[in-house]
Amino acid sequence: MNISDYPDPLVEALAEFGQKPTGNLDWDKALLDTLKRRNSADAVYEALEIGNVLRRAEDDRRKAAQAFPDMADPAIYQMHARLFLYVANSIVLAPQNRPFVVDDDNRSVIRFLLLYFNKSRLAEDIFPDRRYKLHKNIMLQGPPGVGKTLLMQCFSEYLRRTSSPRFFHNLSVTQMVNYYTIHNNLDRYTFNEEDSKGFCPKPENVCLNDVGLNDDKVFYGMNTAVLTDDFLLARNDIWATYGKFAHITTNLTDAALTVRFSKGDKYQRIIDRFKTYNVIPLTGTSRR
Repeated sequence: MNISDYPDPLVEALAEFGQKPTGNLDWDKALLDTLKRRNSADAVYEALEIGNVLRRAEDDRRKAAQAFPDMADPAIYQMHARLFLYVANSIVLAPQNRPFVVDDDNRSVIRFLLLYFNKSRLAEDIFPDRRYKLHKNIMLQGPPGVGKTLLMQCFSEYLRRTSSPRFFHNLSVTQMVNYYTIHNNLDRYTFNEEDSKGFCPKPENVCLNDVGLNDDKVFYGMNTAVLTDDFLLARNDIWATYGKFAHITTNLTDAALTVRFSKGDKYQRIIDRFKTYNVIPLTGTSRR
């Protein structure tokens, strides 16, 4: 059959699938029918696959929600509050033979952190003017001795004993420097890739205490400030990519943080990344 005698609708339909008439009308009709059915099947398959992905995502969200207690239930909240105080008094401070004191300087912060670490949206209502968010890291900020590191030690132990997904390792800048002098890298503190396969790092939640301390010291040719900068930059990538937290405590004020982390970084990348932190001031006198 002459191609010029083909029905225009058939020529146009074949063109939609990137096909041209072959001159065999029956063949081209059968081809068009096959292409339509295959396209329809692909569409159905794609819809089913999208549905499966959405269902798996919903299942993951449901399982994640089940991993945390319902802190909106007053009885459950009180149970966890009592457990936190038991851990603080009987485990963390027991070797020092002194009680964990809750007062006006830390009461609201403790409530916020108890809700935050249990992933309760109620946490965002504790300090509404500060716009704290559950997905952000924690920065405890205040003068020496007010209990920043102690508070994070207590929450670390509490979260360990409740098998929380938000459990974090409580670490110090001094430990980090020691690790670097032994291993010549910060891998365990950042991506934790030593035993990984196929570019699959295994970072963990951490809290680095006393950020800004001894920044002027040099150990084995490496400045503490450089290590801290590298840690913060790497951990921001880890937070954004893997959802793993890197909380910090510091004695530095907002102004001092700006001065400290502007050194050697003309683009102020670290200062900008501090926007990913809930910056929580802790006040009062020394608890030591």
